[in-house]
Amino acid sequence: MLKELLDWYLRSLDTGGYPLIVLLMAIESSVAPLPSEFVIPPAAHLAHTTGRFSLVGIAVAGAVGSWVGATVMYWISRLAGRPFVLRYGKYVFITPEKVAGAERWAAQFGQWGIFVSRILPVVRHLIGIPAGIVRMNFLRYSLFTLLGSVFWCGILCWLGVKAGEDEALLAGDAKRISLWAGAVVLVLATLYYVFVHRFMRPKAGAKTDVP
Repeated sequence: MLKELLDWYLRSLDTGGYPLIVLLMAIESSVAPLPSEFVIPPAAHLAHTTGRFSLVGIAVAGAVGSWVGATVMYWISRLAGRPFVLRYGKYVFITPEKVAGAERWAAQFGQWGIFVSRILPVVRHLIGIPAGIVRMNFLRYSLFTLLGSVFWCGILCWLGVKAGEDEALLAGDAKRISLWAGAVVLVLATLYYVFVHRFMRPKAGAKTDVP
């Protein structure tokens, strides 16, 4: 199933080009469970092997798409307000607990938290909520979102190129696929634990203000 999806995506890139990357990354940065790890590395591999795209172009397209999705989350939260997000967010997998965690993250790290959040699963598509609720300056929010997104997309491009140089992986060797997948999952899980469970957890005795 994964191979069929990947084949479809690579074929679609021939016609969709950079706008397709922008679209998919915008979706990834909103509420849809579409991982950037699926979008950027295959495109980077295609660029490296065929010259159809440039790695810089892919990273920029990915960052622009991330900014679009993050901007949607920001303005929905800013215009609708916290009560609306808490009441209806659960219907798009945004629970009150996640909102409270993102608010703690934003309060502790501010604008640089926007930058770091772009490399973190879960936090990535939630950070626009507290930023919008507290009416963070939109230009600064956009700047740190773009910087963090370019950085993350650059890492994913490098990963796509390195994975593409692994002949056993490209040949479909199950063991090699498992090793690559395991390494990526381990890194993301570690980042998620350190930042989400360490920095976003409420301190002992602190009120979470979650209804």
